Amino acid sequence: MPSGEPGSRVLTQDAYATCLQLARTHYENFPVASWLMPPEARPHIAAIYAFARIADDFADEGAREAGDRLALLADWQRRLDEAAEGRVELTGHTEHDAVFVALAETLRTSAADHGLLSDLLSAFRQDVTTTRYDTWTDLLDYCRRSANPVGRLVLLVTGYRDDALAQKSDAVCTALQLTNFWQDLARDWRNGRLYVPMEVVRAHDAQLVDLDHGNWTPEWRAALHDVGDRTRQLFSTGRPVADHVRGRLRWELRATWLGGRQILDRLAAADYDVFHARPSLDWRDAARIASKAVTWQRSA
Repeated sequence: MPSGEPGSRVLTQDAYATCLQLARTHYENFPVASWLMPPEARPHIAAIYAFARIADDFADEGAREAGDRLALLADWQRRLDEAAEGRVELTGHTEHDAVFVALAETLRTSAADHGLLSDLLSAFRQDVTTTRYDTWTDLLDYCRRSANPVGRLVLLVTGYRDDALAQKSDAVCTALQLTNFWQDLARDWRNGRLYVPMEVVRAHDAQLVDLDHGNWTPEWRAALHDVGDRTRQLFSTGRPVADHVRGRLRWELRATWLGGRQILDRLAAADYDVFHARPSLDWRDAARIASKAVTWQRSA
């Protein structure tokens, strides 16, 4: 159906509404397509989020075999490529069809980059096959594809094309991804996955067997403070991204940065011992974040 026809417009509006609902009903540490986001960008961000959320679910361990998960991601890539060409196959799966109807419109009418969405899928495929990272460089390369595209897509659909700004966004997105890894270390380990690079584990003489028993040893505390300090530096490097955007996006990025740092600070205060308690944000934190966003000082 041509995009200008009334029926097509209604279908697209319904598709965006489905994506927005998906974004609002999935728990995240950080705001997704919230009211702080510029209204004209909100549907596009929701479409991108829904695309990534479902693909991430495909990659999760769950009950599916690795081959089945990779097949689902390959089909998601095929549908993405078709959407980039303006073609949408309606399969009868309401939620999935809605994602690609909305995404095709987002790719047609905004500056969203098909290549960045493909980068996300490459990271999800890696999730299926990789459970350890040997070096910090390896882990950062994963974050370059799993986290950084989201920030770059947000900047693109809100009208920002500056590469220096995109690099600041990369630092924040990587820091947020790493913070989530440290926050979920216990859960990930139970699923057979570890994101602390093995070179850091070896440098601090931390023993993997201790994780099997939830023994939070001085060696593991040292290893996590090591990666936590590196994460904190990335937050500092990326902080100016919130100083060089306008309007509601400025508030969204401030809140996102503050929320991530709050969790990292809470992890550090607990010596990163997530085997006994996993820190998260609640409404009281939201109030504090809102207050700090108002009193935010520009980076030097």
